[in-house]
Amino acid sequence: MKFINYHSGLHYTLKKVVFIFILNMAIISGAHADRIKDMTSIAGIRSNQLIGFGLVVGLDGTGDKAVFTIQSLTTMLNQLGITLPPGVTPKSKNIAAVSLHATLPAFAKPGQKIDVTVSSIGESKSLRGGSLLMSPLKGADGKVYAIAQGNVVVGGLGVAGQDGSSITINVPSVGRIPDGASVERIVNTSFTSGGSIILNLHRSDFTTAHRVVEVINKALGEGVATALDGTSIKVIAPRDPSQRVSFVSVLENMQVSPAESVAKIIVNSRTGTIVIGKNVRVTPAAVTHGNLTVTITANPVVSQPAPLSSGETVVVPASEVVVESENNRMFLFEPGTSLNDVVRAINQVGAAPGDLVAILEALKAAGALRATLLVI
Repeated sequence: MKFINYHSGLHYTLKKVVFIFILNMAIISGAHADRIKDMTSIAGIRSNQLIGFGLVVGLDGTGDKAVFTIQSLTTMLNQLGITLPPGVTPKSKNIAAVSLHATLPAFAKPGQKIDVTVSSIGESKSLRGGSLLMSPLKGADGKVYAIAQGNVVVGGLGVAGQDGSSITINVPSVGRIPDGASVERIVNTSFTSGGSIILNLHRSDFTTAHRVVEVINKALGEGVATALDGTSIKVIAPRDPSQRVSFVSVLENMQVSPAESVAKIIVNSRTGTIVIGKNVRVTPAAVTHGNLTVTITANPVVSQPAPLSSGETVVVPASEVVVESENNRMFLFEPGTSLNDVVRAINQVGAAPGDLVAILEALKAAGALRATLLVI
């Protein structure tokens, strides 16, 4: 099998390309390197979301009484040749209307199986023991791409007593059907079209994009890869589908040392989690942090009038004010202070996570923090 480099017009056997790739990787691989497969995705190769509506039957009295459930059941019976007498409404305590969603992977072929998630959209509290009847799954274009059917697996549990007491474990109103849908339609991709492929970095970075180009060109020849921007790298590839698959297999196993991320501090305001990046630096700054606690205690005093006087007994308010201040020390950040120095200094004064956020915000406001402070 021949591999054709369309950029240089040279012909190489695939074995020679693999040999050159392995030789160059042994030379340029560093202490920390990631595969291109783990860092990028190929433009045009993506999964697609599917959605549908269906009926789950066989429930143990946990169905719903929604109007659309009755309508769906009546329509299904009519399609099966069963006509209900006028005025007769079918009972639906064992039937639930559900929404379906699934992910159609790239290159999925008719007949392959995909997992389906089933969620109650009516009053049903549990789908345990139910079976989904044949339901179409549609894409964003309205076309049917898969057909779902099967027994619903529910990980939750819900039990209710006659006195109104109940207990619920996890979420019994949502279940899954492993391999519950059969693919019926192919989604065309641009993988085999054109004379090149586009690699998109998961995290945009100009340095990483440049390094990916260097590694590919060093292994496969100068000019094979070209960076379009900080995210996309254009790589010349064979036009023959079988050769392109082999080419991408070689390409995605190349190792690249990614660039270090931007100095950043992430603060989760809901959980109190604080993550400080490796490249965070602090310019010279002096910090002191302490808590001032003011306690006011009301102690009402009853004032009695003198004997044989015309005075009245009254309640006189009396308050006791106590001020406490923690004796926290000041710490100094020298030039070029690193993350390890920051954490050690703050731990020495016993600062809690909330205090750490306040210190970081103050350093940022003073212009001494060389990092992006992101609160999520």
